[in-house]
Amino acid sequence: MTYEPVYTRTPRNAFVPSPVFVGIVAVFVVTGVMTWTNFGNVGFDVFLFVISGWVISLCLHEYAHAVTGYFSGDLTVAERGYLRLNPLKYTHPLLSIVLPVIVVILGGIGLPGGAVWIDHRYIQSKVKDSLISASGPLTNVLLAVIVATPFLFGLAPEVVPTGLGQAALTDNSHGAFWAALALLAFLQVTASVLNFLPVPGLDGGSIISPWFSPAYQRAWNLMAPWGFLVLFLLLWQTDVGVWFFTFVDWLAELLGIDSRLYGAGFSLMRFWE
Repeated sequence: MTYEPVYTRTPRNAFVPSPVFVGIVAVFVVTGVMTWTNFGNVGFDVFLFVISGWVISLCLHEYAHAVTGYFSGDLTVAERGYLRLNPLKYTHPLLSIVLPVIVVILGGIGLPGGAVWIDHRYIQSKVKDSLISASGPLTNVLLAVIVATPFLFGLAPEVVPTGLGQAALTDNSHGAFWAALALLAFLQVTASVLNFLPVPGLDGGSIISPWFSPAYQRAWNLMAPWGFLVLFLLLWQTDVGVWFFTFVDWLAELLGIDSRLYGAGFSLMRFWE
């Protein structure tokens, strides 16, 4: 049975970035300049730069889901404001923005969060259904490569001390900026890996679930609210976390990012310590 969207007329400004998103981008740019020039409290500059950059990536991740859903048949995402990159329009802003930001601050890991609701009744293809779910983590992969480009081309300092203190930040190497940028790239790598895991409730699980039988889909959906919680406990309480971070560090190294550099970025971001 084919469903017609309740709203078939796309708002004129449906694809116009919201003022909220523009404001977040402005904070990212300004604090990037402040970090580069070591303006004021460098740790606070890094904190704002990393957090605003991470929120931008969360918005782009969810936008990828929404725009893929829109062109796959669910035109209602336009009416819900998902195409304007406004995090305040998300279904669960607390889980989608606030919680991932808190986890970044506490643990330096790119926690995925569900935000965009797609009405799958309008998606008449398993391939499109899987593509909608895959578009988010693929965006993280693309962002990881883009942010890591300066490191791949050797523009960042080749040797970075394990501890990047205030004395090192006063020279002309712009160490704080490169450490913050390395941390942003690292967050994208962790988000990419986490989102592709075939776990109920994560994008990786949603990529494969359309191909299950209806009975397996129902069981999978029942596990979805608990999938990430179980994974979270495994990452922090078992050897799974060691394997995960070893793999992420290896991927980051492939992108030219020194683990000492994003470790320094994380230390700088926690300016209150």
